Amino acid sequence: MPQAVTHFLIPVILLELFRDFFVKDKKHFPAHYVFIGGLAGLLPDLDVAVYYILSFFGFTMQEVHRTFSHNLFVPLFFVILSLIFYSFKNKKLGEHHLKLRNIFLVIAFGIFIHLLLDTLISGGIKPFYPISNFSIGLNLINIFPFSWRESIIPSLDAILLILWMIYLEVKHKISSFL
Repeated sequence: MPQAVTHFLIPVILLELFRDFFVKDKKHFPAHYVFIGGLAGLLPDLDVAVYYILSFFGFTMQEVHRTFSHNLFVPLFFVILSLIFYSFKNKKLGEHHLKLRNIFLVIAFGIFIHLLLDTLISGGIKPFYPISNFSIGLNLINIFPFSWRESIIPSLDAILLILWMIYLEVKHKISSFL
């Protein structure tokens, strides 16, 4: 299973690339949206915390993890919230003028990327749970030799973090902020 760094960095990287290469006026898509999208990439794994509570009542990790929070209804819920708040065009939050509709969209995006990563890399998800127990997953981690599998995910985290820091330095000169 991808770890927290990957679940945070992939949405952040994708949203920042979108912001850098497609958004003309950065005021319409502040970096705060990128950060919120990264945090949203971690949300589905809150079910692990729920497991710690439910384990006292006899529930197993398999009964809790990747069920209620790992289905397509969760990001769809946030897309629907975004559509509901779309009519509030002039309603902006905080000093950075964030719009609720955009916040809900980047949350949906971060959660969807989490689901996609879990589907592709390790194990799978039940995309229509609780309506259906149908499970989908490519489990690409299995293409590696068995002896490598424990180190592949932490290595992916390290590679992503290093590449992200290089990108930030090249594109945004972050060393000048230090």
